[in-house]
Formats: sequence, structure tokens, C-alpha cells
Amino acid sequence: MTVAVLPASYDPITSGHVDIIKRAAHLFDRLIVAVYAHNRRKKNVLFGLDERLAMVRESLEDVQNADVMPFEGLVVDFAKAQGAQVLVRGLRAISDFEYEYQQANLNRKMSPSLEVISMFASLEYGPLSSSIVKEIAENGGDVKDFVPEPVNRRLREKYGVISR
Repeated sequence: MTVAVLPASYDPITSGHVDIIKRAAHLFDRLIVAVYAHNRRKKNVLFGLDERLAMVRESLEDVQNADVMPFEGLVVDFAKAQGAQVLVRGLRAISDFEYEYQQANLNRKMSPSLEVISMFASLEYGPLSSSIVKEIAENGGDVKDFVPEPVNRRLREKYGVISR
């Protein structure tokens, strides 16, 4: 059985995340959608861990072979503990490549048996990021085309935006 891990902060999960997750789920027997408990790179987390886990689970109800799990520490250690052979990363644009390339090489050094696979975002989701979605929602914009409905609902609640 081939097990893969797809880690991210998912703050919040976007339609772009869902697209990559669904495409990756078709490639592996089991896909672990790993939600960072604490992401030191992102200081301004909008949703707590429990909220993010709930939104990811609700957004992926139809993906039968995806398990949503929290994790902290090194992703290579988490992957090893879960028996994963593959780490999946999503790339939106060339700006993501340099960081992901560095991470892939470091992860390979720490865990040579863990293969790293990068998947490119579908064209319609290339410019989409959680940060952009939060900025649009914070300023009263409509994000329903950019996020799954459970996320849209929570963003409206968080920012007091009336549904359009």
C-alpha cells in the first residue's frame, strides 16, 4: 500500500488545496492530509487547529482514501511515523519552486527513503492562496468561488460578512 502525506497549514483550506488533494488521492492508496498544529512561518493564523481540522474534513468528505490528521514537528518524522513513502507538495507558481526545492532536498537528506513529489496547481487555482482569500474576506469581498462552502461559511462568521 502506497501512503502519501500532503502537509499544509490550511488556514483556511482553499479550492486550490482541494484540487491538489483530490488529484493526489487518485495516485495513492492512502493520502494523509496533514494539518500543521503550529506553523512558525505563519505568525497570523486566523483559525485555530480544531477549526482548520473541521474545515478540511468537511471539505473532503467525498475523498474516501484521505485521512485528515494534525501534526507538529518535522514532516519527515510525521511521515515516517505514519508509514508514508511519499511527501506531496503543491506548487502554484514559480515563486513557490525555490522554497519547495530547498525543502525537498533537506527532507531527502533527513529521510532518504521518503520521495518528494510536486504537483502543479490547476490553471484556475494558480493565483489562489489562503492569504489572498483571507484578505478578500477581511475586506468584505465574496470568496465563495475560491473556497469550499464550509470555509465560506466560517469566513463570513469570522468577519461578520453577510452572504451574497
